[in-house]
Amino acid sequence: MLTTEQEVNMKKLASMIRGIKVAMLTTQGRDGVLHSRPMATQDVELDRILWFFTAAHSDKADEIRQHPRVNVSYVSAQDHFYVSLAGRAEIVRDREKMAELWSPAHRAWFPKGLDDPDLALLRVEVESAEHWDMLSSAMVRLVELHPEPQEELEARML
Repeated sequence: MLTTEQEVNMKKLASMIRGIKVAMLTTQGRDGVLHSRPMATQDVELDRILWFFTAAHSDKADEIRQHPRVNVSYVSAQDHFYVSLAGRAEIVRDREKMAELWSPAHRAWFPKGLDDPDLALLRVEVESAEHWDMLSSAMVRLVELHPEPQEELEARML
């Protein structure tokens, strides 16, 4: 559960990244090497969830299954801000959510559309978010959430 202040910060974060079409997703390979690739953000939910389309049988999906901790970065050079999000990712096969997020433009990557057997969603639950405002040369930690030993999230603002 987010505090009121965290909800305000998540709304701010969502509004900042909604206008940026492409993010860089970084995963860890089996060999420990970090791999980054561009991803088109499909949705930013105010409860800390990012959604992306992906292929279920890709190297990226395999890396996430092995090492679910990821980083997602957004840059708006025009607006002089940079956002780095850390969180946990999972591959999701929710047909209803896929239909909700689907657009004809996705056929470029998934020609069979929603019937493509390799179509999946990448769900990222944000655990921490940092924002750099280059006009003020300041880094702002927007949200930090720590997993508890009982697998619950304790929300704290720094």
